[in-house]
Amino acid sequence: MSTRSFRNFLTNLDQPMPLHEKLYKLTRNLWRRVILKQNCCGHDGEPGC
Repeated sequence: MSTRSFRNFLTNLDQPMPLHEKLYKLTRNLWRRVILKQNCCGHDGEPGC
């Protein structure tokens, strides 16, 4: 993971939303990245992307 993408990852986690929604989006987007074997899940700005 490059420094830029890691910085974006942390910034996306800082969004104001309920914790349960943030955790849901984080796990969904991380699994999507793993399954598609890509650096981005396609949901720019969401946690985990």
